[in-house]
Amino acid sequence: MRTIGTVTRLQIQRSSLKTGEKPNRVYDPTPLLPVPRLTVTPDGVLGAGAEGGWLVDVHHRGHPETKNEDGLHGVSVGFTSHYAAMRDRFGERIVVGCAGENIIVAADRTFTYDDLAGGIAIVASDGPERVRLRVLQVAHPCRPFTGWASGGRVEAEVLKSHLQFLDGGTRGFYCVGEGSGTVQVGDQLVLL
Repeated sequence: MRTIGTVTRLQIQRSSLKTGEKPNRVYDPTPLLPVPRLTVTPDGVLGAGAEGGWLVDVHHRGHPETKNEDGLHGVSVGFTSHYAAMRDRFGERIVVGCAGENIIVAADRTFTYDDLAGGIAIVASDGPERVRLRVLQVAHPCRPFTGWASGGRVEAEVLKSHLQFLDGGTRGFYCVGEGSGTVQVGDQLVLL
């Protein structure tokens, strides 16, 4: 195992970040909620609530309006280095977490699917493994997020260029928990 970064933010999506009807859907990061702990399961994630309970992420298969019917979007991972690249392109509206990943890791380099395809795990700062994640695919960019990131609707050629930039893992990675475990800020992400 090789450490590639430290967990700096955990969050859930209380509801979908994309609203409206196609092709006029819009992106709004308001439903994102930072949490101090996140329980990862094969069905998705639960966030520790302020009053001690657990809040169900919209990508958990048990959420009444789940966005994870196929089981391929239960947990997502992003990197601060990817946010730095997005901020360089789109400006200050790009803050860490705005793309909606559940686990954000501080890293000093960018990652591709091939870098993570062998699997990743989250380990406690004092060493014990908390949970393993199988990386399933990149989080392909969508038109609503890309429009929001660029500050509104853009011309087709500019949109295409932005979508290409955001693809390949820049917007994060979809994973599935291999088992269950609770992670917290300060834990380490390692390559298996």
